[in-house]
Amino acid sequence: MAMTADGKIATANRAVHSFGSKRDLADLYELRATADAVMCGARTVEISNATLGNGGEKFRKLRLKNGLAEFPLRVIVSGSGTIDPAAKIFQKRFSPIIILTTQRASVKKLAQLHQLADEIKICGQTEINFRTALRWLRKQFGVKRLLCEGGGELNDALFRAGLVDEINLTICPKIFGGCSAPTISDGFGAARLADAEDFQIRSISGFEGELFTVFSKRK
Repeated sequence: MAMTADGKIATANRAVHSFGSKRDLADLYELRATADAVMCGARTVEISNATLGNGGEKFRKLRLKNGLAEFPLRVIVSGSGTIDPAAKIFQKRFSPIIILTTQRASVKKLAQLHQLADEIKICGQTEINFRTALRWLRKQFGVKRLLCEGGGELNDALFRAGLVDEINLTICPKIFGGCSAPTISDGFGAARLADAEDFQIRSISGFEGELFTVFSKRK
């Protein structure tokens, strides 16, 4: 994730959601080149016009060097099963698209999703059970390393489930402000300090005004 100095990942009206440097984008593609699959929430996919590709020839070669497929498996998360069928990701068929949803998705929406994606997996009644979902991805598709690129509600669900091993966070020298502007972890959050996920700084470096940090889960 990339965030402003005040912890925002987009402006309050969601009009600005991409503000990192070319270096930050290159770091993102390098991370993708280490992952079997990339996962995003449906709204993030729609707003950012993401296709979740490999980032181009340089990173395609890096994936192959790392013993991975040329393109990552793509995972979209939508508890309600709602996603724009015209989203750009569905126009690019370079790798399978998996949609994780719940029993809240109507029969009509599921029928539409089956026309858009390569596979649909229902993982829970009203909320996605990510432990079940990740076990299924491992068993069905051999996913050992999964890169999550947000948004905030999806990140929050993964934090609360205790499934995040590492955070790669770019801090950009901008201030968006706004109490309704999204952060890297929205959703329900932790009610008590004891419920917070605990991480430690593994590395931190600066480049042209941005801070590139890596946190690992405290054992």
